[in-house]
Amino acid sequence: MKIEIQNKPYKYITDNSQECDEETAYFCCEQNSKYLDDAKSKNPPAIVTVEEYKKLLDIDDVQLIGITGTNGKTTTAAAIYSILLDLGYGCAMQGTRGVFINDEKLEGKTLTTPLIFNTLNHIKEAKNRGAKYFVMEVSSHAIEQNRIEGLDFALKIYTNLTQDHLDYHKTFKEYKRVKESFFLDETPKLINKDARKINFNIKNAFTYALDLPATYNVTAYTLKDGISAAVRNFDKMETFHSGLHGTFNVYNLLAAIASVHILTKKPLDKICEMIENFGGVSGRMEVVSQNPLVIVDFAHTPDGMNQVLDSLKDKDISLVFGAGGDRDKSKRPLMGKVANRYAKKIYLTSDNPRSEDPMSILNDIKEGIRNHEKLIMIEPDREKAIKKAFEDLQKDEILVILGKGDEDYQEINGVKYPFDDREVVRELLG
Repeated sequence: MKIEIQNKPYKYITDNSQECDEETAYFCCEQNSKYLDDAKSKNPPAIVTVEEYKKLLDIDDVQLIGITGTNGKTTTAAAIYSILLDLGYGCAMQGTRGVFINDEKLEGKTLTTPLIFNTLNHIKEAKNRGAKYFVMEVSSHAIEQNRIEGLDFALKIYTNLTQDHLDYHKTFKEYKRVKESFFLDETPKLINKDARKINFNIKNAFTYALDLPATYNVTAYTLKDGISAAVRNFDKMETFHSGLHGTFNVYNLLAAIASVHILTKKPLDKICEMIENFGGVSGRMEVVSQNPLVIVDFAHTPDGMNQVLDSLKDKDISLVFGAGGDRDKSKRPLMGKVANRYAKKIYLTSDNPRSEDPMSILNDIKEGIRNHEKLIMIEPDREKAIKKAFEDLQKDEILVILGKGDEDYQEINGVKYPFDDREVVRELLG
């Protein structure tokens, strides 16, 4: 991607410090600082730091909202984005699902948190289109790799912390430390008080919770036919209604309501009114069929699975899932344990096996399934596994397919093949 500044094209620095000519300048940030001396030796016309580039873009008046946590980032971001748009604000959103500005999709799916210059360009485009707010998901990888270097957030949000990405961070302690580092400055922050405790700077800190006293509390809720809940902020009490399912979505919606209230100072009742307009995120507790009931969700961690399946525990669940290859292996038997707790029938199948042997992954998961009296089927071919589960479905049973959500590919040995759980179900439904 080239950026025109004073009629000169500017490029990103490349990993091999490619030769520059008189028209080329290098963008230098901490993650590629090892190439800085080499870039300088080529005597380019300019070396642009993150801070200098930010000044050139003039984007300081766009308010950034950063969301991090193991689960809930995407739905919370989408809910905030939806509420702000419905309240009449210009707003952009960047994350797992792509880049959106004022209800228009600009880019498809990419990294949860792109490289810093991509993010800066997205913020500039948002400003050009009249956006006052920019909502973004912040991954632990991005924090560790300085992909949010130089960004000034108006609000930082912590959703929760459970086991994930240990293939990268190696230990949960390190994963936790990285997440915590996002909340150690004096930036306004919103912390889920019911979630695993993390260290954070208490200055400018707000909290939300269902169980513990907090700045924003849900004091009562029901999950029948969606979500109906009462939210309290000090002496103010309002209700909200949503078609979403699950206790975890009560948390996501409460975080969204609190965030918008903190940032806009709009009346709490006006913000709660907008919740009903938010239809959720594709691939997150997405109902693909009502009869039979088939639900697809992105849950790919033990805690994510537990949240989804616990919200459906009054049903007889047939469960299709697997685990990603070349990723944290220690979570696989834990995922099997969760499946064993909730599912009546279990169909183990491939997720994105990548370079690993699918059967090896599935055997790792099976280690956590102790009740072998249940129907347990192992079928590495994901389409066949879904078809078999669908055919075996009895009256009053529901089919839950986890792991990929709205992904439209399956990655096997470095190749991404077209694949969508929802499309497989729709074909089976005719």
